[in-house]
Amino acid sequence: MKECFRWYGPSDPVPLAHIAQAGATGIVSALHGIYDGSPWPEDALLKHKATIEAAGLEWSVVESIPVHNSIKIGAPERDRYIGWYKDSLRAVARAGVSTVCYNFMPVLDWTRTELKHPMPNGALALRFDAVDFAAYDVFILKRPGAEGDYAPERVREAEARMADMTEERAARIERNLIAGLPASERQYDRVLLLKALADYDGLTADDLHEHLAHFLREITPVAAECGLRLCIHPDDPAFSLFGLPRIVSTTADARRILAAADHEANGLTFCVGSYGTREENDLPAMVREFGPRIHFAHLRNVTREPDGSFHEADHLGGSSDMPAVIIALLDEQARRVAEGRADWQIPLRPDHGHLMADDLDKERINPGYSLIGRLRGLAEIRGVMQGVATERRLRA
Repeated sequence: MKECFRWYGPSDPVPLAHIAQAGATGIVSALHGIYDGSPWPEDALLKHKATIEAAGLEWSVVESIPVHNSIKIGAPERDRYIGWYKDSLRAVARAGVSTVCYNFMPVLDWTRTELKHPMPNGALALRFDAVDFAAYDVFILKRPGAEGDYAPERVREAEARMADMTEERAARIERNLIAGLPASERQYDRVLLLKALADYDGLTADDLHEHLAHFLREITPVAAECGLRLCIHPDDPAFSLFGLPRIVSTTADARRILAAADHEANGLTFCVGSYGTREENDLPAMVREFGPRIHFAHLRNVTREPDGSFHEADHLGGSSDMPAVIIALLDEQARRVAEGRADWQIPLRPDHGHLMADDLDKERINPGYSLIGRLRGLAEIRGVMQGVATERRLRA
């Protein structure tokens, strides 16, 4: 597979030179800072691409062109923003990048309550604490109707957690949840979050899916015409937060999305960590079923905890069988080669590495996107791929 690294542009604490030293050859990036739904300027795309290529790397995947909130809620002005999205797709294609990852998560993107959860070996991981989240939702944010979205036992656990929670911890949880993490499109305070959530009052999962389907029916023909591959990222985590519908969380969700615009240009980003937050998702089976429409892979792992919490695990550890997923992806690549597909190679990136070693002492790190943790993850993934290739060569 094509080994890539996420890069947040010239302000990223991890420079392109260090990414090249990790052995990656592709970059996953975007025009960070343009999150208002306006069209991406072609000259800015070409400048960004030239910076990447000057480091001897290739801009392999755009992640992400933000989907404006009006599209998600089906507001009257959505057609203007869909038109601008099409303009951005055409500009990306003219700049020579062919894979576009995006998400359709309402209000919040990826969500964690802890950014520096201590691991037994001294490294620090991202973590989602389900009880802390409920405590924040019910007793700090005080979202209308929040208590009814949780089992009575969870509300009691949250209330007990609040009784022992310091002001500093409560403030940290709130900051982690709503102040904006890397790859997040919006930042909130408590008042703005409640206002944003109110936009979705009465919106069902079927409603949200229909808005996504409308969006896909509009943009997929443009992507096909331009030779682009669209790949939707699953919900992270793959279950409801703040009472909001989530529609990219399960095998059934993926089937429904692909059927909404049944064209090869409409595909999936296969994120092991996101789909892996739900025990019922059979990840290798999902790769085998959706393989022809998987255009990008996020290879990270999570350890699910009994109370619904989870933390980012080692890439080859955690609750999901990462080697089995990698083997299924390599099988899909082999199938594409036999079929004669030009886009046979699937780009991947290691994701959400642990904060470890010398990175622990650095003042500025994007949570989940430190160098050494992702470098370790990429090395482990590469080792699996090389081991599989060697075993198959010897067996042939």
